[in-house]
Amino acid sequence: MKTLSYTLLASLTATGSLLADTPEEHSAALQKVQLTPTTELVGEKENQILDSFVRVNATIQTFNAGQPWQRNNPQRRSGLGTLISPTEIITAAEMVANQTYLELESADSSQSVQAKVVAIDYKANLALLSPVGDPGFLAKKTPLEIAKPAKIGDPVNVWQFEDNGTTLKTTASIRAVDTSATFLSGNSFLTYILKGSMQSASSSFTLPATRNGKFLGVLTSYDSDDQISEVIAPEIIETFLRDARDGIYEGFPTLGCAIQRTEDKSFRQYLGLSEDGGGLYISRVKPDSPADKAGMKKGDVLLAVDGSELDRRGYFQHPDYGPLTWTVLIRSGKTVGDTISLTILRDGKEQTLSATLEATQPPLIPRHINDSPPPFLIKGGLVFQELSREYLRAFGDNWTTRAPLPLMYAMENPEDYEEERNSIVFLARVLPNPATIGYDRLGGMIVNGANGQPVKDIAELAALLEKTPANGIHTIELDEAPGVIYLDAEISDQVDQQFLQQGLPTLSRLPEKKLSPAEVETIAAEALGEKTETEESE
Repeated sequence: MKTLSYTLLASLTATGSLLADTPEEHSAALQKVQLTPTTELVGEKENQILDSFVRVNATIQTFNAGQPWQRNNPQRRSGLGTLISPTEIITAAEMVANQTYLELESADSSQSVQAKVVAIDYKANLALLSPVGDPGFLAKKTPLEIAKPAKIGDPVNVWQFEDNGTTLKTTASIRAVDTSATFLSGNSFLTYILKGSMQSASSSFTLPATRNGKFLGVLTSYDSDDQISEVIAPEIIETFLRDARDGIYEGFPTLGCAIQRTEDKSFRQYLGLSEDGGGLYISRVKPDSPADKAGMKKGDVLLAVDGSELDRRGYFQHPDYGPLTWTVLIRSGKTVGDTISLTILRDGKEQTLSATLEATQPPLIPRHINDSPPPFLIKGGLVFQELSREYLRAFGDNWTTRAPLPLMYAMENPEDYEEERNSIVFLARVLPNPATIGYDRLGGMIVNGANGQPVKDIAELAALLEKTPANGIHTIELDEAPGVIYLDAEISDQVDQQFLQQGLPTLSRLPEKKLSPAEVETIAAEALGEKTETEESE
C-alpha cells in the first residue's frame, strides 16, 4: 500500500501534533508524519451528519515576543467545525487562536460567511463560533445533537473533507479515557483516546468525531506512529456550552491549591496515614481561592472530593472510565458557583469542608498570550514588558538555559512576587541613544519601582514615568545590579519623539483594565436583564 507524506492536523500552515508543548513544536513534529490512507467514502444514509459540518478558515497573526510593537507574518489555518444549533459552530480553540479574520465555508467551498468568536477557552481547547449577520448557507443546515458519554471500546467516526468536497470517514475505537492537555501545557481535561488510522485530507487542523449519528467531540491530535488520536470528551463540551450560553463566559472553575502525592512510606507515616489508604498532601493554598475560603490549610491531606476517594497518586475510580485524576471532579460537569465537598485529614482527624468553585484567576505570569497583543512601554529607549512564558520561549530550543536567570526564577517561583504585583514588569532591552549611555547592555531585569514608588504592573510604571520628578531625573529600581537606572526626563522625552519620527508605530501598548469578580457579575446580570444585589439596595 502506498504511503503518503502528510501532516494530518495542519492545512496550509502546519502546526503539528497537539501533544507538543507549543504550536511551533506542534509544527515541527507533524512535518515528519507518515500516514497510510484508508479512504472510506460516505454513503447516502450519512448525508444528514455531513450537513452539520463546515470548513473553518482562519487568518492568524501573532506579535513578535522580542519586539512587541511588530506583528509576525500572517498565516492561514483550515479545519472543520460542527453546527450544534442554527447559529452555533464548535471547534478547537487552537484553530482560531490569534485570528484576525474568520470565515465558515461549505464542503465544496462554493459558499462562505464571515464568522466571529462567541466564547473561547484555551485551556479546554474549545471555541464557539457564530456567523456575522446573515447566516447564509448555514440556515439550510441541520445541527447535530451532542452525544452522551461513550464507553471504552465504543466505535467512533472521524470526518474529513477533501479539497473537492468529497467526505472521508475514519472509524476508530475508544481505547482509553484519560486527562490530557490538548493545547496549553499544564491544563488537562477529560479526553477520549482513539485507535485508528487517519487519512490524508485538507482542512484537517481539527476534526469532528461522532457516535451513533451524534456529535461526540473535537479531535485535536493524531500520532501516526501509534495511530492514536485525542478527542475532547462530551462532558467537557457540555460544560463549556452551558457556561458560554449564560450571557458571559467565565471559564472552567478552579479550587486553588497545590498538591503533593503521598506515595513515600516515610512521608505517609509522618502525616499519620494508614499503609493502605490514599490522600493528597496540600502543599499550598492560594490566598482568597475557593480552597482558602473553605478553610483548607497547608498540611491538610485531601482524602475525597464529593465522596470519591482519592488514592495516594490522586486518582479516583470513575464508574465508567476507570481510574482518573482528581481534577476531573473539579472540571468535568462543574461550573463557576457550584459547591463541592472536600474530605480532609487534619491533625489526625477527618473533616468535611464545603467549597464554592470560582473562575480561574489570571496567573501572575501567563503561560500563553492569545488574542491580545503583549503590553510594552518604551521610555527613553528603555523597553519594558510584562513577563510571560511565551516571552521566555522566544529564546529558542534551549530557552530554559538561555533566558535571563532572574526571569526564569520568577517563572518558577511566582509565589515570591504575588503579594505585591499584578504582573511582573521587567526591562527587556535598551535601544541605544543619548539618554541611555552606560545602560546599553542591560536587559532581563525585574523592575521593583520607579520614582520611589512600587510598580505593580506596566500601566502603573507608565503612569509613574509620565510625571516629571522635581529634580528632572527618573529613577527606576531593578532587582539586579546596577540596582537603579537614572534617566534624564527632558532628554528621554526628546528621544521618545525621535523614535516616533523614525517610524516606531507607538511608544506603549498598555493592557485593558481587568474586571473584578463583582464587575464581571454585574455585567453578566445586565446581559441577562437582571438586577444585582447592589442595584436593588440602591
